Amino acid sequence: MSQVLDDLVELLTLEPIEENLFRGRSQDLGFRQLFGGQVLGQSLSAASQTVEDERHVHSLHGYFLRPGDVTLPVVYQVDRVRDGGSFSTRRVTAIQKGQPIFTCSASFQYDEKGYEHQSTMPDVVGPENLPSELELTRQRAHLLSDHMREKLLCPKPIEFRPVTDIDPYNPKPTEPIKYVWFRADGPLPDVPALHKYMLAYASDFNLLTTALQPHGKSVWQKDMQVASLDHSLWFHADLRADDWLLYVMDSPWAGNSRGFSRGNVYTRAGKLVASVTQEGLIRHRKDWA
Repeated sequence: MSQVLDDLVELLTLEPIEENLFRGRSQDLGFRQLFGGQVLGQSLSAASQTVEDERHVHSLHGYFLRPGDVTLPVVYQVDRVRDGGSFSTRRVTAIQKGQPIFTCSASFQYDEKGYEHQSTMPDVVGPENLPSELELTRQRAHLLSDHMREKLLCPKPIEFRPVTDIDPYNPKPTEPIKYVWFRADGPLPDVPALHKYMLAYASDFNLLTTALQPHGKSVWQKDMQVASLDHSLWFHADLRADDWLLYVMDSPWAGNSRGFSRGNVYTRAGKLVASVTQEGLIRHRKDWA
């Protein structure tokens, strides 16, 4: 693994500090607050470490309560709500400065045989020959502040390749649909739970900004206040986060300074492995301009 990917694996692994209590370090990605994907991935990691290996996570539903501080670690408290015959439920609270910044519930289940169907993956161009998000950002490096240039132009643990490039500094109104290929930038250990932590982390990139596309706005514009309010994630099958995955996103609604987005994640072979929904704040702040 590359050093940046190794750092992300370590970030998502967590340090056990007491029964049902874990600590994770934070990373600064250049946003106004702690990146929500970090808290999602770490919360899932904390919950998973209190469940027997034979039960696998199938859903996670969380609320972002307060902005996180990138300079401080996060403590995760796990409540073992229930261990039934087939399902286990965990409640996780992420804490900084003695206050909850995020809370979620996660459900785990034994593998079972049952009826199966899925939606069909859209027919889009493959990831080969598409420029990465990092390469596209480098083309616009002259528009970045020194601080943002340092954060955005460094090597990334996850490679994103958008099927359609939208200039975040000069966005034009377009339909609220987005396709992005992504994968870990290097091989990962054969630990199925780790690949799901990685997907939870990556699922918070690109999703909410889909709701900005019809309005010709971007998260990088100084007059926009954009933040996740909640996040739900369903895992339909095991996956490899170090193989190409297609993130298919759309936003059916926005209003009252909120945007709603949803997404499906497919393997390169077209298997649906996860679904995501999110509502977030998309507030125009004239006083920030």
